[in-house]
Amino acid sequence: MKQNSLSIKQIFVIGLMLFALFFGAGNMIFPPFMGQEAGTSVWTAAFGFLITGVGLPLLAIIAIARTGDVQTMASRVHPVFGVVFTVVMYLVIGPLFAIPRTATVSFEIGVIPFLNENVSNTIWPLLFFSAVFFILTAWLAMNPTKLVNTIGKVLTPALLAILGIIVIKAIITPLGNQGLPEDSYNDAAFFTGFIEGYLTMDTIAALVFGIIVIGSINSLGVKNQKSITKICVAAGLIAAAGLAVIYMALAYIGSTAPEAIGFQDNGGAILSATARYLFGPLGSVILAAAIVFACLTTSIGLVSSCAEYFSKLYPALSYKMIVIVFSLFSAILANAGLTQLITFSIPVLVIIYPLAIVLIVLSFFHHLFKGYSFVYVCALLPTGLISLADGLKEAGVNVSSIHNALAFLPLFSEGLGWITPAFAGAFFGYILSFYMGKKVL
Repeated sequence: MKQNSLSIKQIFVIGLMLFALFFGAGNMIFPPFMGQEAGTSVWTAAFGFLITGVGLPLLAIIAIARTGDVQTMASRVHPVFGVVFTVVMYLVIGPLFAIPRTATVSFEIGVIPFLNENVSNTIWPLLFFSAVFFILTAWLAMNPTKLVNTIGKVLTPALLAILGIIVIKAIITPLGNQGLPEDSYNDAAFFTGFIEGYLTMDTIAALVFGIIVIGSINSLGVKNQKSITKICVAAGLIAAAGLAVIYMALAYIGSTAPEAIGFQDNGGAILSATARYLFGPLGSVILAAAIVFACLTTSIGLVSSCAEYFSKLYPALSYKMIVIVFSLFSAILANAGLTQLITFSIPVLVIIYPLAIVLIVLSFFHHLFKGYSFVYVCALLPTGLISLADGLKEAGVNVSSIHNALAFLPLFSEGLGWITPAFAGAFFGYILSFYMGKKVL
């Protein structure tokens, strides 16, 4: 039966499901680490973090609701670009980075605190844990919808309650005073926080999960495009509000924790040590169990989404085969460890995130500039080139000559030098379109 709206309860359930899909590894580990590094500049950094960690994912969900899927959106540039960009998005949010990270975060918070130092420093605990984690992921991803919804309704509220108790305890009995900002947080806290928000991968995840949200809305009988968009906005706001509150709270914990637990290598270690410091062994056990299952939920959602896309792109490969291959590959990559995975992912995210941001923003003005593909091309080309230079620098490649040549661009030193060329390129593409007359229908 077709209908044009849903009840508040139904919208809330969809919003909670979206939150459950988002709320995984990166959402827990990066805010506290940012807080540790930012110290007294934590709120300025958090504001920048919220733009890329919450605002952009919300816009991405709405953009997908308006266009249908990420490949349709990217194909407005060119059909080949549409396929290549979408494949890259799915690989990054899938087996290359995000899926392995769900296991490493679970291991960092859920297992390491209970191992003695001699055992934890060997390769075997992570190897065994990642094998079990991805066997469960593959098994449950074969039919994930009911499980993910159930965990989203039961476990996510439980995890929020646990994190809430930790935050309240940390406020009532502070861990310590906020320290001095480290490195770039001392000079450019907002922009550093903005870039740190890339690491959650939530904007890319939104491009992938958007189709799941639309499918859930369709299954409830809503087929009208405008109604779907309105519901996506409401559900997205629910998920975004939850993420924003948690990010702020975890950033605060990270900024006050060093005095009590010392400086840690990553946010997973900060959370685990904080729970143990505040509540003893019991706190570590409860936090570990909740986070392992929360990460498992995200892992299942990501494996399922990626397998569904690639099975449609390559019909010769079955959904189940891709689930098994991606789970196996992720299990292998997870053994690089959390800190190493983060290090590997930064250059790639610095390259592709600006492209995703520009594409999402342009999608909202698609009809205003009549869908001219030159607008997309001329905006994305300089964005991609500048982001590539930034990514190579993050990877340790010597591109100083390129960076010196581009240093005149506004915000370039803050890693946002692509913004002005993107706007200028879009405007140039619009003018050029009048002469070429090429547009996307």
